[in-house]
Amino acid sequence: MSTISHQTYPFTPGAEDRIDLLLIDADPSDVLMVEKMLAETGMDAEISVAPDLAAARRSLTRRTQCIIVDLSTPGIDRLDGLRQVLALSGPAAVVVLTGLDDAHLGVQAVAAGAEDYLVKQEVDAPLLARAIRYAIERKRSEETERRLVEARILGRENARLERGLLPVPLIDDPSLRHHTRYRPGRRRALLGGDFYDTVQTEGGAVHLVIGDVCGHGPDEAALGVQLRMAWRTLVLAGHTGEQLLGTLDTVLGHERRSEEIFTTLCMVTIAPSRRTARMHLAGHPAPLLFRGALGADGEVAALPEYAHGPALGLLPGGEWPTTEIDLGESWGLMLYTDGLIEGRVGEGSDRLGTDGLVDLARLARGRGATGRALIDGLVTEVERLNGDALTDDLAVLLLSRQAERVLPGH
Repeated sequence: MSTISHQTYPFTPGAEDRIDLLLIDADPSDVLMVEKMLAETGMDAEISVAPDLAAARRSLTRRTQCIIVDLSTPGIDRLDGLRQVLALSGPAAVVVLTGLDDAHLGVQAVAAGAEDYLVKQEVDAPLLARAIRYAIERKRSEETERRLVEARILGRENARLERGLLPVPLIDDPSLRHHTRYRPGRRRALLGGDFYDTVQTEGGAVHLVIGDVCGHGPDEAALGVQLRMAWRTLVLAGHTGEQLLGTLDTVLGHERRSEEIFTTLCMVTIAPSRRTARMHLAGHPAPLLFRGALGADGEVAALPEYAHGPALGLLPGGEWPTTEIDLGESWGLMLYTDGLIEGRVGEGSDRLGTDGLVDLARLARGRGATGRALIDGLVTEVERLNGDALTDDLAVLLLSRQAERVLPGH
């Protein structure tokens, strides 16, 4: 191994960084020529010399930034030999430095993947140094672009996968309006540990669920999907109430990666009449109920949470009592995860909480907000009060029914 270390060449940008080179050349006089040229330019280079491909494979390391190869080296049969060098080069740039003054071969070499083709008789020290540095930068740019393309492709595939895992509501009732808002806390993610679903079963009952797996990583997101799918399967199979929650508790126990993982959950079943509902809370915030007309005359309140059970995964054999709800003719039922209420009301202030959310919802309803506009307005106002974007996972599900008005004489 030869080492050259001099003052950096003043006209070569970035010359202060040491460059690791692998020179494949069996002619000692050519090796000496390369060393002298680089020494003249002041390039700080560490050169490993390999007389053939076998030695090159042994000498190549992760630090190697550029391979300089002579296509007339014994055992390297021009383009076939170059292709072998390119195959083992990895992230290192490849520069051909040869005595073969063949323009056609030079074009073929660059087309095959070499960063440059230099003829020994036509090269001086500055040209060689520039060629090496430019080759390294071109290779870095190519590698960066390749990684960006791979990241974009992977990102699109992940996005399609995650969107496919988000639920499509199964509702066959034109009197109902269904709106959702979902935002994971993890940066650049589409799924978090929060989950929700809506299913209408035979007979007309509509079942809602919203849940929150503790934690914010991909494992929690995967567990949330598993629980949602299990819930939908059980509901379609006719399971409801405590029996359903007990089964979900068992599923969570088998699927979680740690016994410390738990899940809060709210489940509501709306009767076929659409006037009453049954609610089960498993350590989860109570939904908001909107009743009556829009404006100041409408009623907004949090449903009672005195009848609730533990979060899933906390207590073996837990019980989850039922709360009966009188919905009325026109209503809206908003389920949400605690990401919506854990923001602060001003710096250093208390959490917003359910009472604060009720106040915001009353103001929004008073302005006539409904549906998606109501949800978006609440999220925007919560973030404004918090002084920054919410960092926790957030899910909101709003199901509403506006009774038809019967005109006089009909």
